Amino acid sequence: MLLEVCANSYASALAAQQGGAKRVELCDNLAEGGTTPSYAQIKLCIENLSIEIWPIIRPRGGDFLYNDIEFELIKEDIRLCKSLGCHGVVTGILKANGDIDKERIHILKTIADSMPVAFHRAFDMSNNLPKSLEDLIELGIVRVLSSGAKPTALAGANKLAQLVKQANKRIEIMPGAGINTNNIKKLIETTAAPCYHASAKDIVRSKMMFKNQQAKMGDIEDEYAYELTSSVKVEQLVTKINKYTKHP
Repeated sequence: MLLEVCANSYASALAAQQGGAKRVELCDNLAEGGTTPSYAQIKLCIENLSIEIWPIIRPRGGDFLYNDIEFELIKEDIRLCKSLGCHGVVTGILKANGDIDKERIHILKTIADSMPVAFHRAFDMSNNLPKSLEDLIELGIVRVLSSGAKPTALAGANKLAQLVKQANKRIEIMPGAGINTNNIKKLIETTAAPCYHASAKDIVRSKMMFKNQQAKMGDIEDEYAYELTSSVKVEQLVTKINKYTKHP
C-alpha cells in the first residue's frame, strides 16, 4: 500500500517526497477541489523530484460538465504534461445526466497515449458508481479517487469496500477526502484498498509585519495565510500505513 499526496505546489510536492509519499497529485486551488497547476510547477517537479508526478487536469472549479473551449484546454494540458514527461495525469468529465462522458475520456486517453490516466472525484458526482466504475475500466483508466460519494472517505468506507471488491484488481480504488492518522487504520481494515490519498497539509502563517485588514483580494477569510503539505504529517501517515499493512 502507498500514500499519494495532493500537493498544491512544488514546495508541497517536495515535502511529500521528504515525508515518504510515493506519488503526488499536483494541483492548484485546493479550496475548489483542485485545478490544473501551472507549467512552471509541473516542470520543476518533474526536473527535481524523484517520486511520481500526476498533475490534475481540471480547467476550473465547480461541476465536471465542460463546454468545447474548456475541453480544448483539457486536451492541450494533457499534451503539455506528456511533453514534460509526467508519470500520468488525473482528470474527469461527466455528461449532464451524471454519466461518465466516455466519448471525451476516450479522446483524452488517445491523446495521452502511453501516459496513464487516472480519474478524480468527478466519479463521486456520477449517477451510478458501480456502472461508472465499469465504464472507467472499459476505457482503460488505471485508478479512481473516491470518497464513496460521501463527504469523507471514512463516511464512505463501506461503499469504498464494495468498489474495491467490484474492481477485483482491474483498476485501483484510491480512498481520499479527510484521511489522516486518526482514521487510516479503520480505512485500511474496512476497504483493503491498495493506495490512499491525503493532503497532509498545515496552515502557514504570514511573516508580513504590515497587514491591511481592510482590503480583500478574494473570498478566503484569512488572506495572510496559505496551505502547505507537511513532511511530518506525510511521514506519520506513511508510518501508520506501513504498520497497519503488516499488522492490520
